[in-house]
Amino acid sequence: MCLVSRSVHDAGPDEIDEHDLALLHALQIAPRVSWAAAARVLGSNPATLAARWSRLRDRGLAWVTAHPGGSYRHVTLALVEVDCLPGARRSVVEAVCRDPRAVTVEESTRGRDLLLTVITPDLASLTAFVLDDLEALPGVERQRTYVATAIHRHGTHWRLDALDPAQVVALEAEQARSTPAVRTTPPAHAWPLIEGLAVDGRRTAAELARATGRNTATVRRQLARLIGSDLLSFRCELAAEVSGWSVSSTWTAHVEPADQERTIAALATLPELRMCMSMTGDANIAMTVWTRSVHDMLRIERLFGERLPWMRLRDNAVNLRTPKRMGWMLDERGRATGEVVVPTALAGR
Repeated sequence: MCLVSRSVHDAGPDEIDEHDLALLHALQIAPRVSWAAAARVLGSNPATLAARWSRLRDRGLAWVTAHPGGSYRHVTLALVEVDCLPGARRSVVEAVCRDPRAVTVEESTRGRDLLLTVITPDLASLTAFVLDDLEALPGVERQRTYVATAIHRHGTHWRLDALDPAQVVALEAEQARSTPAVRTTPPAHAWPLIEGLAVDGRRTAAELARATGRNTATVRRQLARLIGSDLLSFRCELAAEVSGWSVSSTWTAHVEPADQERTIAALATLPELRMCMSMTGDANIAMTVWTRSVHDMLRIERLFGERLPWMRLRDNAVNLRTPKRMGWMLDERGRATGEVVVPTALAGR
């Protein structure tokens, strides 16, 4: 079953052109691809691509990061809804944005003030965050926590539609060549490398060696093991204004256990799907969808009703503002400010 249902849209925003979009799509597929390899696929040259990327990154329009993820078997992830006391939202937002466990912070509509994506090393650490630290935070009235039992799709999988099929295949091949076919054991004392990659996921072994004071050859070996270890997800992020998919909404739904597999398979075909996870509770599926307008949300809701009649929607809330996304602090337009609060779920590595 396929849920493809794209809407017609105008040309991209003024800040970027089609060549920028092609580059960003390429980096979504292969975030660490060399400029030489990318140039061969995109019909450009390495210097032009490097300059184009530098401009986009310097303006906060796009960035590459690494964050705890992979298969998510090595960490615990949860969505936490937070209600704030009257007048306390701003101070609570500032506090949770400083907390490296709350990797994404969204200000929402419909019955909750904030939606936090929280990643911790284990369930005990999540418990300490939500029951001890969060509830004791001045201005927090209450919280509701949904623990992820499986991550089916996340921001690493979301794509622009700027490349032709042959280019996509070529870049997927480049990405496959740079990823070990067999999972590797992460190197000891990997945390400094993880910190460096969170700030710039395209850092080379030489750049990481300079940043950490380690030998370049040693870092090259450690980096290869880290990339192949299933601890990290590499992601090319972009400001919403770049993609034109400027409306983010989070949906929760209930499906019976027997329907889980076919539901997830169908949802994965939806181009607007940004995140999908199974979780604890009666609302046992959560989805984040990026659309071009709020009107598209009605189209998607109808699509769910027509194609997935067994799925019962529980809630749908628009994410009004995202001050923090996977550790990166964003301004009111969703552009990267350059400040990164590195997620610490893997700090003990």
